[in-house]
Amino acid sequence: MTGFHHQDVESRRCLSLENIMPFETWLLYLVTCCGIAVVPGPNALLVLTHGAIHGNRKTLFTISGGVAGFVVMLSLCALGLGALIQASVTWFMVLKIAGGLYLIWLGLGLWRSAPVSLDVDAVTGSGPWSLFRQGLLSAVSNPKALLLFTAFIPPFLDPHRNLLAQTAVIALTYAVVEFTVEYIVATAAYRVRPWLARAGRRFNKVCGGFFVAFGLVLPVHS
Repeated sequence: MTGFHHQDVESRRCLSLENIMPFETWLLYLVTCCGIAVVPGPNALLVLTHGAIHGNRKTLFTISGGVAGFVVMLSLCALGLGALIQASVTWFMVLKIAGGLYLIWLGLGLWRSAPVSLDVDAVTGSGPWSLFRQGLLSAVSNPKALLLFTAFIPPFLDPHRNLLAQTAVIALTYAVVEFTVEYIVATAAYRVRPWLARAGRRFNKVCGGFFVAFGLVLPVHS
């Protein structure tokens, strides 16, 4: 019994955060994640528009899709696949062009969409899966996120520790931070809906124009 108890204690010790990643390293990573999450980008703009159009609760599907996409990309970068994709000029260019076209498609759709309505329940045409898919594709089709994760993840990894465990901690931490920030954005957008409703289609056209601009710049920006 003593042997089993000793093994159980050892397994718990090995699975503690301090043994996966030093606390000070994780704290620095957490601060970095907060800084990255508040920088405006295509996903933040998508959450902003969905929060205003569909309400903050329904936008949880958009946020979940975006977070899932970022977690996948972040995990791939932590495992070294991001650097391999970046090293391939052809595949990276294909990713940039595909991402740009998708953002342009989103922008044109938003440009033509109906103005913000104060009756959220009256807004139709975007089910939970559609919102989740838009958030997911907006995240995974953005090569800038791939570049960012490939650059900032390696300094927080220790080759002498369990890579999969470190990747899990890194991905979970970023997911929580990103989800929190995007929900705050969606809630803020929902609260200013009366003003957006008075603005009519101008809000949709401005946000749609930003999406198109993102899409045009993305493939050509180094």
